[in-house]
Amino acid sequence: MMQETIQAQKLSDLETAIHTYVRPDTFPLAIRVLKKEEELPDRVKRPARDFGKTFSICQGVTMSRRYGWSIAMGKEDLSCPIAKIAFGFEEELDYYSKGSLTDGMYTKTCDLGALTEAAVPKFSKEEAGTVLMAPLGRAAFEPEVITVYGNSAQVMRMVAAALYHTGGEITSTFTARADCADIVIKTIKTGKPQVILPCYGDRVFGQTHDHEMAFTIPFSMADEFAEGLQQTHKGGVRYPVPTYLQYEAKYPDTYEKLNEMFDSLP
Repeated sequence: MMQETIQAQKLSDLETAIHTYVRPDTFPLAIRVLKKEEELPDRVKRPARDFGKTFSICQGVTMSRRYGWSIAMGKEDLSCPIAKIAFGFEEELDYYSKGSLTDGMYTKTCDLGALTEAAVPKFSKEEAGTVLMAPLGRAAFEPEVITVYGNSAQVMRMVAAALYHTGGEITSTFTARADCADIVIKTIKTGKPQVILPCYGDRVFGQTHDHEMAFTIPFSMADEFAEGLQQTHKGGVRYPVPTYLQYEAKYPDTYEKLNEMFDSLP
């Protein structure tokens, strides 16, 4: 019980810090990949069971961050074939591996597409599990990944916070595909923060807006990240970004002439 109380407080403190210093338009999310022996929390929606439909992971993410729902997605809930492979629910068939899905759409040839598909982060069958997501302040579980969608300035703000205790840089990779794998799998496997470029599918099916990007951070870094948000704010790195206004404007010639007339009056 004590551990649950500490965890709930940690989630609450992190949510408060994100809302205070980042001000995202949608809920920050807690995400966990449940092991086979782990049970789902109460009041979690399953697409196949509760809606009679299968969804893409990005649809689930958008439902959770915009509706405030707790969503769980396993093999039976998934419609996206790329996610089925990436999350370890289906075998990586040759048809996929050789680049058939990218050929002529994302890449000039199948051979080039094979390079793109190989770059998608993937779970093995043993690593596969139900993907559980919920708004950070409502998560009845210990997350592995924290995900926040925002505009580029908000993502920049979070990058600064994540580097407060380490310095250096954050390295991320982009393929325009399978951002669900970048958000969940890559963050878990690397144990490092990621800047996420929403993929084409996230925009079409998840209805992510043109101005939105995402940022992920392992939950193990939550305390440092929250402090980083606070301390970088104190240091002057803020959102909304303050604009410099202590300058004297230059006006059109007719305006300047009128000012000169004012100055020449007795």
